[in-house]
Amino acid sequence: MKHYYKLLLLGLFAVSPLAQSASGVAFVHGTGDQSDALNDYWNPNFINTIRQGISQPNNYMVVNCDFDQYMWDAAASGCLATQLTQFIDSKNIDDLTLITHSNGGNVVRWILSNPTWDSRYPNIINAVNQVVAIAPSSGGTPLADAVNQGSVFETTLGWILGYGSDAVKQQQVSWMSYYNSTWLNGTQGRPSLSTPFEAVVGSDVDSAIWDGDSYCAGYQYQVALETTQNWLDDCSDGFLECSSQSAAGTVWFKDKQRTRGSEPLSHQQSRRDCFNLHTIIRDHI
Repeated sequence: MKHYYKLLLLGLFAVSPLAQSASGVAFVHGTGDQSDALNDYWNPNFINTIRQGISQPNNYMVVNCDFDQYMWDAAASGCLATQLTQFIDSKNIDDLTLITHSNGGNVVRWILSNPTWDSRYPNIINAVNQVVAIAPSSGGTPLADAVNQGSVFETTLGWILGYGSDAVKQQQVSWMSYYNSTWLNGTQGRPSLSTPFEAVVGSDVDSAIWDGDSYCAGYQYQVALETTQNWLDDCSDGFLECSSQSAAGTVWFKDKQRTRGSEPLSHQQSRRDCFNLHTIIRDHI
């Protein structure tokens, strides 16, 4: 009889949620309405390399949402909450790493900062163990101000800004300053986020036609981002100033400190497998 109870107890532990808990990684794109972010925003080699850094590499997902909306919109944070909840529940994830890029970091910060906004948020917050925020637009960008004023940036950077969408309006410098002081956590003078939010900062753009590194992720994008650097601080990735990328959480590293050949990461290159970024992140998570 004692042997029977021992077997029964072992059986209960074998099917308990705790025993089945798992690690996972989710990739959260930036501004734009995505339906195939794996291929259109990131690329498969970037995703497939990074997911090898977790103990169960098959537990990964690539988010596809409409991040042309304000971060609190149902199509943005609501969509993200739906997809993350389905992923967490289906895989019983309790150790979730989020890899974000650009405005995706703002949408994630909205969820982490506002647990009472949506009944799904607490479960997500409890599961998230780490956020690697690549080139996050935490402090906004002067280019968003320029687009909303109808300047040349509307034609020069339409491919990355999404023109005058609500998400671009949101990323105006003064608007992000307001959100950071009221609704979002993790910036100076505000409560800390519930989980580490580690920023990877892009500091420059190379577009020399004779330099092979300028062609990673598309030479035409490098040329465009080199142009827009003229309206930004000396330290920028062509879309975001380093101060904006560093405004929330902590800085994990600035591109040249760790990339192959000490190469800078433009805003386009920081979402692709350029200069070993994907292996650096894989080894970190």
